[in-house]
Amino acid sequence: MLKILQIITLLQGLFLIVALMANRKKYQQPTFWLLIGSILSILFYVLGDDENGFFVEHRDWFFFDSSLFITFFLLFVMYFVSSRETFNLKHVAFFTPNLFYFIIEIYEKYYPAEDVFLIELLELLVEISFLTYLLFAVWTIIKSKSQQWMAYFIIPLAIIMIFALVNEILNWLGILQIPYFSDPENNTSTLLVIAFLFYFMAWKLVVAPAEIVRFSEIKKYRTSGLKEDLIEGYSKKITTFMEEEKGFMDSKLSLTSLAEKLEIPKQYISEILNIHMDTNFQDFVNGYRINAFLERLNDPKYSNYSLLGIANDVGFSSKSNFYATFKKHKGITPTEYRKSLK
Repeated sequence: MLKILQIITLLQGLFLIVALMANRKKYQQPTFWLLIGSILSILFYVLGDDENGFFVEHRDWFFFDSSLFITFFLLFVMYFVSSRETFNLKHVAFFTPNLFYFIIEIYEKYYPAEDVFLIELLELLVEISFLTYLLFAVWTIIKSKSQQWMAYFIIPLAIIMIFALVNEILNWLGILQIPYFSDPENNTSTLLVIAFLFYFMAWKLVVAPAEIVRFSEIKKYRTSGLKEDLIEGYSKKITTFMEEEKGFMDSKLSLTSLAEKLEIPKQYISEILNIHMDTNFQDFVNGYRINAFLERLNDPKYSNYSLLGIANDVGFSSKSNFYATFKKHKGITPTEYRKSLK
C-alpha cells in the first residue's frame, strides 16, 4: 500500500511541477519558486526517506529529509501572504536549522558512538525549530485573515511533529512511547496523506489561480519605457518631497495628486514604488507619517496633545486608519506604545 501511495505522490508531484512551470511567468516569482521547492523537497523525501525510501529502504540518505520541505513551505506562506515581488536574501538564514541537521547527520554517520547524548540533544533542538516554523506559519495565516486553506495542511503536520517530539522525549526517559507515532511506516503514510492535500491545493493554484495566488505586478511595467536615469531622478524627487517638503502631512495626498505636484506620470511613480522600492504608495506615505508621529511623541512640545491630535498633525485622516497602520508598523497599539515610554 505504501509503495502505491509513493508512486501516486511522485507522479502527481511531477505533473504539478510541469503544469506550474508552463505558467511560471504569470506568478509572483519568489512565491512560485518557493512552492516549486516545497514540492521537490517532498518528492526527494519520498524517494530517499531513511526508513521507507522508494528505491531502497533503511538506507541512510539523510539529505533526503522532510525538514527541507518545512522550511520551504514556511517561506512560501510568508511570501504568499505578504505578496512580495522580490526575494530578500536575508531569508536564506531560515535554512540554518537544515544546515545544522545535515551536519549532525554526517557526524552520526561517521562517529556513531561519540557524544551520543549531546548529538541527540542538538537534534531535538533542531526538530523543535522546525516545529516552531510550522507554528509560525499557522500564526502568519491566522494573522493575515486570508488564505485560511493553508492551515488545513500545516496544523495536521504540526500535530504529527508534536507527537513525534513527545515520543522522542519519552524514549529518553525510558517511558513507553505512543505506538502509532513510533512506527516509521505510519509516520510516512501520514506525511503522504498530507502531501496529497498539499498537492490538491497546488492543483487549485493551477486550475483556479485567481482564487489562491496573486499574479505578478511586475508584468504591468515591462513596456513602460522607464529608463535607469529616470528611475534615479524620479526616486530622488519623490523622497525629497516627503523628507524635505513633508508632503506626507497632507491628509488628502494620493497617487494622482503626488503625480500632479511632482509632474511625474502616475504609472512611473507606481512602478518605482512597487518594483524599485519594494513597497506601495499607501505603505510608503504611512511609513513617513508613523516616523513623524514617533518624533512628536517624544517631543515635549507635544506633551499636551492627544494621540489622535498628533496623528492628525502628521497626515492621518481617521482614527481607525491610524491605529491599524501603527499596529502594522510597530506590532502594538499607539496607547500601548505611549505607556511603554513612560
